[in-house]
Amino acid sequence: MSRAAMSLFVFGLYLCGLGLFLLLFPNFLLHIFGVQPTSEVWIRINGMFILCLAFYYVQAARHGLTQLIRWTVWARVAVIFYLSAFVILLGAPKALLLFGLVDLFAAAWTFIALKIDAAA
Repeated sequence: MSRAAMSLFVFGLYLCGLGLFLLLFPNFLLHIFGVQPTSEVWIRINGMFILCLAFYYVQAARHGLTQLIRWTVWARVAVIFYLSAFVILLGAPKALLLFGLVDLFAAAWTFIALKIDAAA
């Protein structure tokens, strides 16, 4: 597995954990971020979507789909901008930025790994 594929694989595993947590224990996570508990299904639907995305990322990494791995870098960088806008414009909890930072650092890891792989 290339360095870039490994970075995406690890990120995919992180998303698996996050998606499962949102699917099974959403209110615990909401409580950590100071958001009122909910009995609505939307948070679990987000967990399902994250699990689906995790599946794509893990499979792209396992099969060495370099083009898709490259595309994920830009999408994951965008997350910090979206979450920052939610915090600034909509008053979302600042702790939400932690998720954006994870995405940003993971995207940077993949970006650097792609450069190293290309040079090798």
